[in-house]
Amino acid sequence: MRKLFLLAALTASLGMTACNTISGAGQDVGAAGDAVTRTAEDAKN
Repeated sequence: MRKLFLLAALTASLGMTACNTISGAGQDVGAAGDAVTRTAEDAKN
């Protein structure tokens, strides 16, 4: 029973870490897209 609890706790902590990492990567991609959009708009004007 103890091993099952430890396995569940480890799985949950890894899952939360992965979600935070994916969220951060999404924010980075969004920021890069905004920078490209601003650069394109500056070049157009």
